[in-house]
Amino acid sequence: MAVATIIIVVAQVRAMPISVSKPMGEKGDYPSANDSANLESININASALLHLLQLANATLPVGAYSYSEGLEALCEQGIVKNADDLKNWLAIELDYGSIRVETAVMIRAYAATLKKDLNQLQQWNDWFSASRETAELRQQSWQMGRSLLLLLQEMVKAEAIVNPTESEPGSKDRQVFVSEAVAALSASWGANFAIAFGMAAAIWQIDRSATTMAYLASWSNNLVAAGVKLIPLGQTNGQILILSLQGAIAQATEQILRLDDGELESCNFGLAQASMQHADLYSRLFRS
Repeated sequence: MAVATIIIVVAQVRAMPISVSKPMGEKGDYPSANDSANLESININASALLHLLQLANATLPVGAYSYSEGLEALCEQGIVKNADDLKNWLAIELDYGSIRVETAVMIRAYAATLKKDLNQLQQWNDWFSASRETAELRQQSWQMGRSLLLLLQEMVKAEAIVNPTESEPGSKDRQVFVSEAVAALSASWGANFAIAFGMAAAIWQIDRSATTMAYLASWSNNLVAAGVKLIPLGQTNGQILILSLQGAIAQATEQILRLDDGELESCNFGLAQASMQHADLYSRLFRS
């Protein structure tokens, strides 16, 4: 009886993000970016902005393009079959999903890096590893995190040569801290991407609000790119979809920045089930 009840609940929650509200482009679905008036003012200089654009760029060699986070299974089953379905899935993930917890952990890694607190970095890394819903999602986070940490280590070393104006007295300290963090996190289960991203943003002194928004935008852009291939969508429709999520991203940014440690929770039965089913697909475009 208990098993049957669990299956029914999972099926209901799994269907919940797919309910279509209004077609893309119609007003009233989600807030616009301008509605988040209480968002912390973003103060960012040219150097920090350029670092952020590089960090959130799709060309960053961490392998994000090779993952669909369960979206491939949803498309295969006909659950996500058009742009509106994908928009609703991503918008509800931004409202209730584990991306909120992931981004909140990234912010805590940012704060720990500013304090050069390796113990806190390790604690949040271990906590987030334990919170991942499936082995697939955990392995994705570890692979991308390791890639970004190693890349960050090399970039921090090269920064004084590539951009001599960044070679202030603390640059050597940053190199030492990054090397120590890479060694410490590599010795644990694995370095999560959220941890590495937060470290990089703090080291490059990027505004906290801008970092949070960029992390969410990068996540949604990657899944829209996956949807363009899987559904399939045209490139123009993909860009319109990204544009339509601006309000949801701005709202999520504002909310996530206010979360206390005791509020890090999500409801992700649908994502977990889709991720587990992805590994059993007969053929896959995306990594499992």
